[in-house]
Amino acid sequence: MSTTKNTFKAIALPTLLPIALAAAALPAQAADWSDTSIGIRSGTQFAEPFNPDDIKKNIIDFNHVSGYKYGTNFFNIDLLLSDNKDPAGAGSSNGATEVYIVYRNTVNFEKVSGSAIKFGPVRGAGLTFGFDANTKTDAGYNSKKRMLVAGPTLMFDVPGFLDVSVLALWESNAPYSTFTKVSTPRYSYDVHPMLTAAWGIPIGSSGFSFEGFANLIASKGKDEFGNDTATETNIDMQIMYDLSGLINAQPKSFKLGFEYQYWKNKFGNNSDGPAGSGAFAKTPMIRAEYHF
Repeated sequence: MSTTKNTFKAIALPTLLPIALAAAALPAQAADWSDTSIGIRSGTQFAEPFNPDDIKKNIIDFNHVSGYKYGTNFFNIDLLLSDNKDPAGAGSSNGATEVYIVYRNTVNFEKVSGSAIKFGPVRGAGLTFGFDANTKTDAGYNSKKRMLVAGPTLMFDVPGFLDVSVLALWESNAPYSTFTKVSTPRYSYDVHPMLTAAWGIPIGSSGFSFEGFANLIASKGKDEFGNDTATETNIDMQIMYDLSGLINAQPKSFKLGFEYQYWKNKFGNNSDGPAGSGAFAKTPMIRAEYHF
């Protein structure tokens, strides 16, 4: 594992970005199906650890999901733009900017072996692997997260999809303080598990759908400053309506809806400790997305 840590430590976001784009694109070349979208969501009650203020953020995202010969491929980039309640630096009147990348590939055991794996409500099983990476410019932490993930996935027999995974997380960070002008050497947390679910379920033939994800992330041990981390709960739910039929956009799709995020002990910071209320976000949002 030391080789993995050293390799990940050396990778900067400008390097990860073209790698992630290439990884997302390769399976899509032979895709059985694909869905690519751009979207925007906005809310005024975002929160950040150690910051007591409500923060307004506009988030622009690029999302790609596809099915290929052996499974499914998922790639997402969020560009998060904060107002000045989450400043870009010490004494700055500008808001912080963050880029967050997620890549997941799930290899479906049935597609590889040719033998169905079905029992009870489960219609399939697979192995998921991938990574998260981010960079943020803000007044305090300036996150440079790098995280590898891997573990088993069950696919449930529902309209649309519901996938549940148990993933091992290998996470590290190397923050920089604009107050002290000190960079923290890249620090690797304890390997820790995450129970995660992702879903997209149409509500009959109404044009509405229930979409989202939920993560339950165990403590990752001590943080880079020697503090205990807490179990993290992040639930992001959306009710979306497909306006395609109303605006004659078919076969393309334009969706509009309401999103709500419940995020307790954000990034492992204990909301009952020094991180305070900023580590417990309860954020309503308006969301719009266009699918090509």
